[in-house]
Amino acid sequence: MKKTTALLLCFSFLLMLPSCNNKKLTEVVEVPLPSAQEKISIGNPDDVKADAGTFEMAKLPYSYDALAPNIDARTMEIHYSKHYLTYTNNLNKAIAGTDFKQLTIEEILSKSVLDSTDLRNNAGGYYNHSLFWECMGPKAGGQPKDTLAAAITKDFGSFENFKSQFKNAATKQFGSGWAWLIVDKTGKLQVTSTPNQDNPLMPNVLIPGTPILALDVWEHAYYLDYQYKRKNYIDAFFNIINWDVVEKKYKENLK
Repeated sequence: MKKTTALLLCFSFLLMLPSCNNKKLTEVVEVPLPSAQEKISIGNPDDVKADAGTFEMAKLPYSYDALAPNIDARTMEIHYSKHYLTYTNNLNKAIAGTDFKQLTIEEILSKSVLDSTDLRNNAGGYYNHSLFWECMGPKAGGQPKDTLAAAITKDFGSFENFKSQFKNAATKQFGSGWAWLIVDKTGKLQVTSTPNQDNPLMPNVLIPGTPILALDVWEHAYYLDYQYKRKNYIDAFFNIINWDVVEKKYKENLK
């Protein structure tokens, strides 16, 4: 009798196992992972507007993702819609109610009164970024042609020499700053760099001149893609330089 009872209990327990397992399974809820689009929603640069003021943001001539993989869409969006927007708004606030409202950005940058840190930083930040956006483009890169190519060969010896000098200036700029290709007062092309938001149009810079190519080497310009590897970012920049725009700016300085 005891043996029969034990067998019945074992049989009953075995019958209960599927039921327990089913109960456990019904408690598991599968949550789908968000798609890449849901994780990072990229906006439209045309939707970004500065507050009312003297200067407007330069229109970004391509979408945020157009320069990938050299510069990713998230970096472009943050750079344009946050950093550049802030410089534009702060510049307009700094010149509100002053005679600077009547001047071009180039005229403002040339004034010695830029000893004002606020005005210097924001006027520089506005001008530098406006040029930076314009100097890049999708399906760009390669080498300059025609007039600019001849000038680079004349003033640097070769395109490769220019490229090496420009990369060196960008790499060795300590901390935040910019690398530039400029036309100096004699009409010669030169490579230089400046700290922070300074640029070659400002008084008392090492090599003054008119910028025709700009590279932002602040960390916010490349950190999401390249972390501390600034050199890789500088190499990638040469894949997206819009040489047609750079040549146009060079020719404007020959007039």
